[in-house]
Amino acid sequence: MSQSLRWTSKDLELFPQPLDDTRYEIIDGELFVSTQPSWEHQFICAEIVAALHQWSRSTGAGVVNFAPGLIFSEDQNVAPDIVWVSAERLPLLLEADRKLHAAPDLVVEVLSPGPKNEQRDREVKLNLYSRRGVREYWIVDWQLRQIDIYRRSNAALELATTALDGETVRSPLLSGFELPLSDLFGRLPAA
Repeated sequence: MSQSLRWTSKDLELFPQPLDDTRYEIIDGELFVSTQPSWEHQFICAEIVAALHQWSRSTGAGVVNFAPGLIFSEDQNVAPDIVWVSAERLPLLLEADRKLHAAPDLVVEVLSPGPKNEQRDREVKLNLYSRRGVREYWIVDWQLRQIDIYRRSNAALELATTALDGETVRSPLLSGFELPLSDLFGRLPAA
């Protein structure tokens, strides 16, 4: 009988620090390696972070951050593109290593091109975030100019809606927050 290798957070500590911003994530003991994201990926991340930051500062409701360490367990160690955590919950999620160790309220992943990247965000991470209690999960497809919004229902994340270019993202989780997709996608450079 063969035994498959199971990666853990301790294994990541032994890796040399990458010189090129390579991102290592472990999901269910499997190692996922991502390379430097595209201009469009980072632009969309920055725009969403800016919108959530402005809303969060004006309401005091919570805090947004990009690519934080999120360690659910030794074999569940990811770095989502964006997370938002309510002000009340943040002190409960941060541990001594200054990483999150429980589900943020909102996780946003911006798709990178390629079937492996898309499968990881649409299936593997959706499953992980659903099992771990994330309340809302957005998958942003900048190429199709849309956002799939999953919300917790019946103890799992379920697709609530797909917001298309020209529509505005609103969330019961973020009272009063609005993200017009024409603004978000309208400033992307032409391919």
